[in-house]
Amino acid sequence: MYIDDPSIVAPSNSHTKRRLRKHMKKGGGGGFRHHLVAAFTGFVYRRSVLALMPPCVLFLTFLTLSSSSSDTTTLAGILRPFSSDGLPAAGIDNRSRIAICLVGGSRRFELTGPSLVRHLLGEYRQADVFLHSPLDGDAYKLSLLKAVAPRISAARIFSPRPMPVTEAHKRVLTATGSPNGIQGLLQYFNLVEGCLRMIKEHESRRNFSYDWIVRTRLDGYWSAPLRSEAFRRGAYVVPAGSRYGGLNDRLGVGDRTTSEVALSRVSLLPRLDRAGLRLLNSESAFRAQLAWSRVAWREVRAPFCVVSDRRYRFPPGANGVPVAAMGSPGPLSGAKCRPCEPACAGSCAVKAAKVLDPRWSGTEWRDDSLRLCDASRGWAEGWERVFDRVAGPEAAAERRRVARLDVVNCAKAFKAMREKAARWESPPAEEICRLGLVRRPANSTTKFV
Repeated sequence: MYIDDPSIVAPSNSHTKRRLRKHMKKGGGGGFRHHLVAAFTGFVYRRSVLALMPPCVLFLTFLTLSSSSSDTTTLAGILRPFSSDGLPAAGIDNRSRIAICLVGGSRRFELTGPSLVRHLLGEYRQADVFLHSPLDGDAYKLSLLKAVAPRISAARIFSPRPMPVTEAHKRVLTATGSPNGIQGLLQYFNLVEGCLRMIKEHESRRNFSYDWIVRTRLDGYWSAPLRSEAFRRGAYVVPAGSRYGGLNDRLGVGDRTTSEVALSRVSLLPRLDRAGLRLLNSESAFRAQLAWSRVAWREVRAPFCVVSDRRYRFPPGANGVPVAAMGSPGPLSGAKCRPCEPACAGSCAVKAAKVLDPRWSGTEWRDDSLRLCDASRGWAEGWERVFDRVAGPEAAAERRRVARLDVVNCAKAFKAMREKAARWESPPAEEICRLGLVRRPANSTTKFV
């Protein structure tokens, strides 16, 4: 029985897929026609693209999508609401084997790290930790993970190299909205899938399989623990909102089977190419790989936000990017955030949030859960005091400790982590620490106040 529950969806049967392929092959049309179909069915939702299309193209596209019943099987057809009857509630207990994947850069880890240790790693103490992060001038901040070093099953801090960009990648992905273009998307996808490889290697060495995999970003600030409702067998759980035409990909929780699909961000791109999908951003590519692999997903509210230094128009328009104040009651479900004195709260925040397109950058605003920063400028003077007030004295102390850190103590922390971790791959500790600490810039993110 199908139910009207937009939080749980799954693709339909293989017959629908065959009809979809037949529909997409009719009349040629190549990648451009496939892109039009995708754009109108939700895998790519970008009004700027539509605005650039000539009226005749829009009209022909409408005819293509609304002709006869036999020709109207589009990608939307495999994204129908799905019954929750076959998806049991949280199946997690103290005996569950959990892997937590930490991926991405550590630019603001002096702010996000303590919250991640407390609310995620501290909440699920039986979980093994996997770290996959690029070597850069902020990698020394990962010394904050020293407290959980005995639980690190594998860590890899590596010097990133350009990834080959194939013609298939150029067809499937779009550089629009990605600060570093398609190469940036591939680097991010490789971080995610690389963590899956580390987990599989660990499982092979220890001859067991994890029950659950939690994948999150190092730049996520957690205001409360991840609730057990995020663990749902048979569905991949993602944060609600910030969909950007697909699914929010800033956090994911799944059982072993659904996680295998969700974390295969690079290896599933050829499959999307063969399906005729075109010009997808990260979120729409993520949604496509789940749908095409017949993996159901569920959206839940999660108590974290992604700390961002980027500047955005304020107030945001329908397709703008809202930047939440870190002290918002939330949960913010992975929305962009920063420590600020709110520029817009109460009725102002409600008015701004109601304008946001829910299929794009829409963020939960009810119950006074959202307060907005003016992100059209850089971080305001005195943000440190705002952060310390919001995050609390323990997190404030850790921020100050990182600000005081020198190469010697930094290297000691990394060596201690290497000794206690089950598997560790990185440049020498001194190299990691010198890269960020010897020539710390004047506008460093680790100012002491």
